[in-house]
Amino acid sequence: MTAPTDLTTTTTTLVSSAHDGPTAWWRSAVIYQVYPRSFADSDGDGYGDIPGITSRLGHLARLGVDAVWLSPFYRSPQADAGYDVADYRDVDPLFGTLDHVDELIARAHQLGLRVIVDLVPNHTSDDHAWFGAALASPPGSPERARYHFADGRGDGGSEPPNNWTSVFGGPAWTRSRGADGEPGQWYLHLFDSRQPDLNWADPGVRAEFVSVLRFWLDRGVDGFRVDVAHGMVKQDGLPDWAGHSAMIAEDEHQQAPEPDTDAEPEVGAAGPMWDQEGVHEIYREWREVLEGYDGDRVLVAEAWVSPLSRLARYVRDGEMHQAFNFAFLTTHWFAPQLREVVEDSVRANDVVGAPTTWVLSNHDVVRHASRLGLPHPGGKAAPIGPGDPQPDEALGLRRARAAALLMLALPGSAYLYQGEELGLPEHTTLDDALRQDPAFSRSAGADRGRDGCRVPLPWAADAPALGFSPTGAAWLPQPDSWSAYALDAQKGVAGSTYELYREALRLRRDYRLGTGSLAWVEGLPADAHETAVVLVNRDVVVATNLGPRPQPLPAGIEILLASAEILTDDDGVRHLPSDVTVWARLTEAALERSPIGPD
Repeated sequence: MTAPTDLTTTTTTLVSSAHDGPTAWWRSAVIYQVYPRSFADSDGDGYGDIPGITSRLGHLARLGVDAVWLSPFYRSPQADAGYDVADYRDVDPLFGTLDHVDELIARAHQLGLRVIVDLVPNHTSDDHAWFGAALASPPGSPERARYHFADGRGDGGSEPPNNWTSVFGGPAWTRSRGADGEPGQWYLHLFDSRQPDLNWADPGVRAEFVSVLRFWLDRGVDGFRVDVAHGMVKQDGLPDWAGHSAMIAEDEHQQAPEPDTDAEPEVGAAGPMWDQEGVHEIYREWREVLEGYDGDRVLVAEAWVSPLSRLARYVRDGEMHQAFNFAFLTTHWFAPQLREVVEDSVRANDVVGAPTTWVLSNHDVVRHASRLGLPHPGGKAAPIGPGDPQPDEALGLRRARAAALLMLALPGSAYLYQGEELGLPEHTTLDDALRQDPAFSRSAGADRGRDGCRVPLPWAADAPALGFSPTGAAWLPQPDSWSAYALDAQKGVAGSTYELYREALRLRRDYRLGTGSLAWVEGLPADAHETAVVLVNRDVVVATNLGPRPQPLPAGIEILLASAEILTDDDGVRHLPSDVTVWARLTEAALERSPIGPD
């Protein structure tokens, strides 16, 4: 970024055309993920609940998001934090009642917020009535046909039917036992043994989930985030697979390696259990159901697949509306790789006429404020424990703020994970005795699990449990250092992460960046291409300095927002510091001469 000093001399390469005029809300929405057990506890039992969420919806409205996505709150034994559903039409007493959900939906709509709920169609809980009926029924019965039951191999069927392994570690099969205690058939579970996989070749399974969709649509929800959207259909015959069946290609037990600057990030794992063609037939049927309702109801795919061209198939016309861009989430803090994944993402989605759905953190990954503080920042970092090398907390937050401004400047939709608007880091020193993620227990501790990103939020610096619970109870303890991140310590404080997010979301709306266009600023020196990402969306110039040294900013710009203080030297030249993103606008005089003005 040492030159040019005037953006009027640059040229641009158009990546995506702007979408002007009326557009569906989800094409540019900013959606906030709530993890219910960790958001707000209203009754003091130490677990977040639906009334707690409702009481805090004003925070989301004031923040400036468009919708809220709720992770599962259904009736469940909580073997996998609610992703083991026992009843898709009821609320777990841990979280409240159906009446509480109705009140939440009504209040959200009153505040102008849409509500997306989680749907978990790949598997049920082993407490689900269907699975109980399957265990009580003989092989070959209609009850067993709803799941994947199979005879074992080897002497007396003592070996699993194939070599698949669970995402959480260990085999993907557990052997059932009859009423007499004798071993019987095996059942498939790509996750925990208490999460048996459904058989989507069974017509009854398909009909049941259409009914579940209608149940929640009739209650007023605005859409569904579909868990494991790429895993519901398995290859016929359930053949052995030569690869390993982890959900992501990167080894979760190692810190990320030095980035490969030439390779597209690998975020998916192929195999007979993932990304099968039959899933698209299911989503076409579901899309027809949603289109029978008013108000642009949406389907959002959690699909860890690659390359990006395959991910884009989930958002073709008549299928899903959005698919999380995990390639962006797993990209290292390295300018050429960031530019590549952004451009490739937008191009792949443009082919099918869909927006790109950007995301930096969620309930399954190390928070990006910590990932970006590691020696090799970004990537799909392994869960961090007290004995592991610790992230640089200050550096991670600085980069997280810069990454957030970069993401929110991109055209398309964006998802925020609860607490990222506060700059929350991962809880990286959580005692192993407190961990509840089944990935931790099934891997005998080799995988620390995901509890570190699920710790209850800090609302008030000096309150019990930092304002999460009126009694001071919390299902996972918060680090003492989190008092500095509490909402009341940041609200109204200039330069705080919370206020940075609020201002970014306001400017994103004012400048219509979500429905804008993406163009790269060319004419930069070679070294700047290695260390900086510089783009234009409508008439907003966005620059992120990922290099080790400050870089002079071009003349002829009006700074709108920056993730950290902009430096000015003795000659009055402004410089963009390392690990900082700036949003700027060309001045009126510059716009008259510039080829990169507004669309």
